[in-house]
Amino acid sequence: MHWTSTSSQRSGWIAVSFRACSSPVSGVIVHISSIQRRLPFFEATLAYAAAKAALTTYSKGLSKEAGPKGIRVNSVAPGSTETDGSLQLTRRMAAQRGIDEEAARKIKMESLGGIPIGRPAQPEEVAELVAFLVSERAASIHGSEFVIDGGTVPAV
Repeated sequence: MHWTSTSSQRSGWIAVSFRACSSPVSGVIVHISSIQRRLPFFEATLAYAAAKAALTTYSKGLSKEAGPKGIRVNSVAPGSTETDGSLQLTRRMAAQRGIDEEAARKIKMESLGGIPIGRPAQPEEVAELVAFLVSERAASIHGSEFVIDGGTVPAV
């Protein structure tokens, strides 16, 4: 099997292209998308939101190509998550608007329609979901997107 892989830590992309496989293989690809593909934060991250929308579409197409070759493909779409990047965005918004960080954090959360559980996700919570998806316990899960956003985007 031949792989071509590119990645960028900033956006979480992992792009994989396949050439014809002559032997059975197995593996799991989990793309990290974002709920911003549905709810872009226009003031600060519109390009990011567009990239995540493209990544999600790519994941759907790749799942059709990779599944028959023994490779599962899924996507995880976190909502607001307390990462270093998120904290930097909050600080930048506060400085630009002349407000404190807590006020900027509230504006950011409100721009997404709020978070029903009352807090952003922690990076470890997203990592646990990804760990499950790559495990044997998720062997039948393929071609799916999992939203982990504290209820920001109602799905039920």
